[in-house]
Amino acid sequence: MKNKNWKHCLLIALTTIGLSLNAMAQTQVETLSNDTLTLQQCLDIGLLNNYALRIAHNQQQVSANNATIANAGYLPTIDLSGSYRGTVENTNTTLRSTNETSSDSNVFDQTLSASLGLNWTIFDGFSISTTYKQLKELERQGETNTRIAIEDFVAGLTAEYYNYIQQKIRLGNLHYSMQLSKERLRIVEERYRIGNFSGLDYQQAKVDFNADHASYLKQQETLQSSCINLNEWMAITQIDSPVGVKDTLIILKEQLNYEELWQGTLTTNASLLKADQNTTLAQLDYKKVLSRNYPYVRLNAGYGYTFNKYDVNANSKRSNFGFNGGVTVGINLFDGNRRREKLNANIAIRNSQLQRDELEQALRADLSNLWQSYLNNLKLVALERQNLVTAKDNHTIAMERYMLGDLSGIEMREAQKSLLDAEERLLTSQYNTKLCEISLQLISGNVLSYLQ
Repeated sequence: MKNKNWKHCLLIALTTIGLSLNAMAQTQVETLSNDTLTLQQCLDIGLLNNYALRIAHNQQQVSANNATIANAGYLPTIDLSGSYRGTVENTNTTLRSTNETSSDSNVFDQTLSASLGLNWTIFDGFSISTTYKQLKELERQGETNTRIAIEDFVAGLTAEYYNYIQQKIRLGNLHYSMQLSKERLRIVEERYRIGNFSGLDYQQAKVDFNADHASYLKQQETLQSSCINLNEWMAITQIDSPVGVKDTLIILKEQLNYEELWQGTLTTNASLLKADQNTTLAQLDYKKVLSRNYPYVRLNAGYGYTFNKYDVNANSKRSNFGFNGGVTVGINLFDGNRRREKLNANIAIRNSQLQRDELEQALRADLSNLWQSYLNNLKLVALERQNLVTAKDNHTIAMERYMLGDLSGIEMREAQKSLLDAEERLLTSQYNTKLCEISLQLISGNVLSYLQ
């Protein structure tokens, strides 16, 4: 079922990329970029326009174009040729019987020929069939490379999409903190004027407000940078145009299962699939080397016409036309490089298998590390949610006491900072969990599920 799912998603993605050549689609993309977009809409726009995906798709087309029986050598070659030759010579001819010599000057002879030739390798020690299998395997590998590019794109854009949401939430938190500092400054300023607070309290409140305002402005710059990155992923022409996203929260998937993820990695991971294809290609190279041990059979045939015109000859003109054909059968008895190439091809097979095993081990390690980080971050999210509730309660109590004059400005600032820190820790843990989730889905070959 998983194989069918990713193949269906990949087919949709490849079809979408193919539509990117339509100029009208580009106009629609630029219009959509100013609307409120979901993650799926952002992915659809990116699949239409992302340059890396379009390049990968073109490279896949090249490998598909190469996978033909003609390119493998199954079909004959037919050549049509023609030639003209003229000579101007001085000749001396001596008759054997009389020893009389005759001389002719500026003898102009001409030859005109045309021919149609066919050459066809009927059997070449299974080399042709092996070459065709290689071309088909390279075609499949081209599809795999496109899939890898699409999966990396989906993972990258999804991570940037949620980073944009993270930055927007952080901007909102900093704006709220700035509003709290502004309100505190207003209260201190009023009480300072009536003599309830000292000038030091007023200056400290003003410094805190300016610091929060500066953080807010800095966060606006960070948010704009994320917006530009998101536009770059989607290949929007106006790279700095604003992007509105529909989601306002980082939604986490908490139903992931480690065994299912690992089984998905073994069966659908694109990098493992490519490693298996590399092993197949190495085995086919080995078969091509072995094909030299077999005889070869080649057929050649042709039809030609030759016309000769003689200036000095018993015959003034002569023409020939007709069919010619033949069969060549042979075998290579000795090739000094054959043993070396056979050994190297066998080593290439072992290396490709070792590389595949090494990749599987690396994926197992990455999956285990990401899984532990994912579980740990889920616990952090739950913990930070509790801390945020406590921090809000503490801030509410601190504000009530501050309004009554029972709490100093420094203590009020500390409560405010604790609230902002709790919000920041929760937001960071949520985003880190989302990154782990995206990476787990990418390794297990299920990242295309974000397209659905």
